Amino acid sequence: MTEQTDLITCDVLVAGGGMVGSALACALAEQQFKVVVVELREPAASWPVDEVDLRVSALTRASEMILRNLGVWERMAELRVSPYREMQVWDSCGRGTIHFDAAQIGEPDLGHIVENRATQLALWERLGALGHVQRICPDAISTLEAAESGCQITLESGRRISASLVVGAEGASSPVRDMAGISSSGWAYDQHAIVATVWPERHHGEVARQRFMPNGPLALLPIDDGRCSIVWSTSPQEAERLLALDDDSFCEALGIASEQVLGRITRVGPRAAFPLRLRNADHYVKPGLALVGDAAHGIHPLAGQGVNLGFLDAATLVDVLVDARQHGRALGSLACLRRYERARKGADVAMLGAMDAFKRLFSNENRPLALLRNLALNLADASGPLKLLVIKRALGLLGELPSLARRGSR
Repeated sequence: MTEQTDLITCDVLVAGGGMVGSALACALAEQQFKVVVVELREPAASWPVDEVDLRVSALTRASEMILRNLGVWERMAELRVSPYREMQVWDSCGRGTIHFDAAQIGEPDLGHIVENRATQLALWERLGALGHVQRICPDAISTLEAAESGCQITLESGRRISASLVVGAEGASSPVRDMAGISSSGWAYDQHAIVATVWPERHHGEVARQRFMPNGPLALLPIDDGRCSIVWSTSPQEAERLLALDDDSFCEALGIASEQVLGRITRVGPRAAFPLRLRNADHYVKPGLALVGDAAHGIHPLAGQGVNLGFLDAATLVDVLVDARQHGRALGSLACLRRYERARKGADVAMLGAMDAFKRLFSNENRPLALLRNLALNLADASGPLKLLVIKRALGLLGELPSLARRGSR
């Protein structure tokens, strides 16, 4: 084991071994970069088989391809991935509705609902099996000096690391972002998201459902055994009231909010809530440093796009760094890293803006707006080609994709 006084050298130091950080580290290690991952807490290695994590993600086809190409999808499937083949969206203030079906574009599904801990564990295990990567856990960065010529890092344990590039992937409260002096723009929504696992009276039929209400959307995300994971966005006051209810009263309130689309809600597991905000870092890169995932941006969960954007960040950064190495450029050079920022910041801002617009359009009781959005939903549902375009775009089947997100890239 390396002594704390020894200097560790690497090509890339990834701060944060969560889903996005671990995916980035795996991809870089497979490209023969020497990688160090610094993580504060090792992920749980096991959990009760009938327990569903409170935090789940709706992984797109692009994210699935990234994870397949990294060799972790089969392990994730062992832990549980739940496909959804259809999606139904409707407005509580009218008759507007839209329905998406994977069969319409010849795909087996529209995506998968996956517990965050399953994705993280599979990636963490993969990191342990790869050469060219060293996991340092538990530990965290204490001091950071980043420059194009190289980065000098001291960990809280006293270890010292010299890296060509440091990547901040520790999430929304990224210490690396703060140490680099990168500020963020954005705002807090007047909403909290309640998350829980529920047992509906009827099987979900592998359909993801979302109902837009004035206080915020309610999503019913299918789990493979018939349960649903819910993400219920509402006002902070209402979230507090709902969390204080006993289980039977909460199930009744949820049944009303969902219009009993799956019958009564017969049971609910542990509940939690977290505040929602939109956030985007003013810069994704500085000399010797880059940000990915939630360290770079935060988004409303109404479309479940957060981690999908993060995986695309990671895959794009890998392409940029591979190209830089092939052309003899320094990995930490600003000219190199700005290629990554240009490729991702525009796409991320566009998605953040679209989700913010959806939130503002649907989370109100304005009568003219309600009529407009209901008309728009029904027109989109009947549009044919436009709806197919929306499905393909949401799946990550259109547009320029990084190498890892393409079918058959490995």
